[in-house]
Amino acid sequence: MLFKDITILNEDMEIEEHRYVSITGDHISYIGNEPPAESHDREIDGRGRLLMSGFFNAHAHSPMTLMRGYGENMALQDWLTKKIFPFEDKLYPQAVYWATMLAMAESLKFGIVSSSDMYYFCEDMAKAVIDSGAKDNISRSVVNPAGIRPESLESFREMKDFYREFHGAAEGRIKVDMSLHAEYTSDLATAEALADHARSLGDVNMQVHVSETATEHRECLERHGLTPAAYLEKAGIFDVPTVAAHCVWSTEEDLDIFRKKGVTVAANPVSNMKLASGICDVKKVLEKGVDLAIGTDSVASNNSLDFIEEIKTMMIGCKVATGDPTAVSAKDALRAATAGGAKAQGRYDSGSLKEGYKADVIMLDISGANMHPVHSLINNLVYSSSGSDVVMTLVDGKVLWEKGEYITIDIEKTIYQVEKATENILERL
Repeated sequence: MLFKDITILNEDMEIEEHRYVSITGDHISYIGNEPPAESHDREIDGRGRLLMSGFFNAHAHSPMTLMRGYGENMALQDWLTKKIFPFEDKLYPQAVYWATMLAMAESLKFGIVSSSDMYYFCEDMAKAVIDSGAKDNISRSVVNPAGIRPESLESFREMKDFYREFHGAAEGRIKVDMSLHAEYTSDLATAEALADHARSLGDVNMQVHVSETATEHRECLERHGLTPAAYLEKAGIFDVPTVAAHCVWSTEEDLDIFRKKGVTVAANPVSNMKLASGICDVKKVLEKGVDLAIGTDSVASNNSLDFIEEIKTMMIGCKVATGDPTAVSAKDALRAATAGGAKAQGRYDSGSLKEGYKADVIMLDISGANMHPVHSLINNLVYSSSGSDVVMTLVDGKVLWEKGEYITIDIEKTIYQVEKATENILERL
């Protein structure tokens, strides 16, 4: 495939115009000012279009598409205990498969090529992702509030089995991460056992919720005399590459721990604001030299997987929270959404429009009224564009979404099955 005379967002987050980009197999084989010598099976006119890396969603709970709009305008604990947990208690494999497929469809529509998921029914999630053609770092979240011996936990056994069966599946599109749900949902022995297991594997990442709410942060201090970040470091959770989701209430000392241990902070601005949890200070995260990525959280708390909306919300939220309109640059935000997320997932050959990298790329229509005039296309991408401007999404060089059409997903069947599953669960509540 050849993109001709197209505008690109290059690996340095700079705009380049009138470029030619070749996709050969699963990778980007050429970027230049002149057409390459070899012929291509398809050539795309790039006028009025922009080609860039796809987005990497660094924190998600994909099957929760079933709970979109279910429980609105509620306090977090009421929302969880009265709505979400009872609904999740009725989940079953087929429902999770179709809910994940719906999440992949929405993700591809909005330019998300890969997600980091924390949930259960992981085999059904993985099968949906594989069938969709997308990428995902899936983790079987471990919780143990009762303090049962970790090796006796069903979730611990499922986590190990899932790793053995699916890590590296679909030519590497599926990665299996480890996951401690959070400090407050397990005891220290469980956290330490999970950390030991992750270290023994040697090739896995970790996912964990950290300081999402003021209550979580405060109660950890009361229980342990440590912040959640300090507690997790002590337990060894950060001894493997880790994505720490939320970090709304993380202290400067916590950020020092993240920098020292190579932890990536995944900001989830829309979800955190909607649940009134607060705003992650991404300005301070970057100033401290901590890696930054962006997540949507679930659509139960976000309602949408529009990743461009997430980027804009992060930018505006940080400005409001810090009182500094210069808090974060558009380039920093786009880097977090692409290369930052890819690095967080351990996908070191993705996340940038660069020769030799995987062709996990998206094309946007930049010809519309919302994108003009162009004083700065970088700023327009962050503040003026929307998910509807994505007109093509490729994963490993394969077109999965183009101009409203899904190549690998039967969207009518998916929506039907999701509605059927939701009705089934609601009837049993």
